[in-house]
Amino acid sequence: MGGKIRYVIFFVLVLSVFLVSLCFASEIYYFVDEKGVYHFTDLPDDKRYRPFRLWESGLTKEEIEYAVREISNRYKVDPLLIMAIIKVESDFNPYAVSIKNAQGLMQLAPITQSELGVKDPFDPYANIEAGIRYIKFLLDKYKQLELSLAAYNAGPGAVDKYGGIPPYKETRNYIKRVLKYYKKLKGVKLAQ
Repeated sequence: MGGKIRYVIFFVLVLSVFLVSLCFASEIYYFVDEKGVYHFTDLPDDKRYRPFRLWESGLTKEEIEYAVREISNRYKVDPLLIMAIIKVESDFNPYAVSIKNAQGLMQLAPITQSELGVKDPFDPYANIEAGIRYIKFLLDKYKQLELSLAAYNAGPGAVDKYGGIPPYKETRNYIKRVLKYYKKLKGVKLAQ
């Protein structure tokens, strides 16, 4: 009986949070701690928080591939490269949030979101479109895939400061992971 009451209380809590968020149009974040306790806030101060959605996006990998192909063609960027970046950045989770608060499928940093005019980084289509515009800018600027990936990961300032790939272990591993997955994808066609 106690378990049923907990579920009813949880349902009422979730419904209340959802209704309050609708009324105030504020983003609500949550996480579940190691004891199974749910934590909600509108000002996340812990990397474990993720946006609260009553319904998840429901996007399949094929729908993400379709969006990537359509937007990549518009910006003349290889869609397989974008799929490799998404795989490494978020593993196709549109609600991914990094330790540094990069968000969405392509893990856009808040400053990059602002520069690209992204209003909702958890909107998969907006995130993909902005991420593709950003990598296109970097590819045009650096003319080399490895330097562009380094700038995507560490920022253009770091690439410019070091005159090449920064000596950051995370960035060097990032480049290797994206290139490895990119080569793997070249043998596989995207969903039509």
